[in-house]
Amino acid sequence: MTLLPENTSMSRSSTQLTFIKAGQKDRDYWRDLWRYRELFQMLAWRDISVRYKQTVIGVAWAVIRPLLTMIIFTVIFGRVAKLPTEGSAPYALLVLAGMLPWQFFSTALADASGSLVSNANLVTKIYFPRSIMPASALMVSLVDLGISMSIAVVLMLWFGHAPGWSLVMFPAYLLAAVVAGLGPSLWLSALTVKYRDFRYVVPFMVQFGLYVSPVGFSSAVIPEAWRPLFYLNPMAAVIDGFRWSLLGDTTLYWPGQLIGTAVSFVLLYTGQRYFRAVERGFADVI
Repeated sequence: MTLLPENTSMSRSSTQLTFIKAGQKDRDYWRDLWRYRELFQMLAWRDISVRYKQTVIGVAWAVIRPLLTMIIFTVIFGRVAKLPTEGSAPYALLVLAGMLPWQFFSTALADASGSLVSNANLVTKIYFPRSIMPASALMVSLVDLGISMSIAVVLMLWFGHAPGWSLVMFPAYLLAAVVAGLGPSLWLSALTVKYRDFRYVVPFMVQFGLYVSPVGFSSAVIPEAWRPLFYLNPMAAVIDGFRWSLLGDTTLYWPGQLIGTAVSFVLLYTGQRYFRAVERGFADVI
């Protein structure tokens, strides 16, 4: 794979020259995404290596973070506030099943929002589809999620809570988490290039979102009249889906699943359109 200069990149095939320019038609842009798949893999692998480089315990951080958060939430919400669990699963498993997708989403949002700015030297020198950068940050968070899933396996064995047939739906909700994360990531990565204030807004959004998402509590405690508004947060539907697929005996509010899925795809579509609209000017303002 050869990286090419911005706006004037060329690939040589015998005596024919092919020009690739930023701002081209969508069908050509999607073709370029496939053409630059090796760059996507390279950036993702680089970010994975950098995340744990020169750390004392390495990839164990992907296990420690959700584990410590689960313990804190279990003590505060389960023991002190005495919030009810749902189904036969212990409260700790309820929290962990919600923490795993939320950690994926929050980490992806934080990493993807600054992905273009942190790679300014690459953005200003060569042409490639810029959406590769926030997408590669999402893949790093997906690797973290895969490592963190080991906690769920261990705790389910510890508590003797086996998943049911609903586990077959886990890949679908994993895909839903990726869709829910990619749309906001495209929005925030593009906005951060022009408005650097978003570097401070994103951590606040993540912290606020943790408490309005059903991580430390079950969605069943939300009054019926407020549920349509509650599920405008697409991660509420994703977290409910993770719990249902992993724990087996929780309930799903299907209208909320439809609302959350619709919001995720709206954010993905509008995020992609906005990203494409401003992508051509990234090299000038970054």
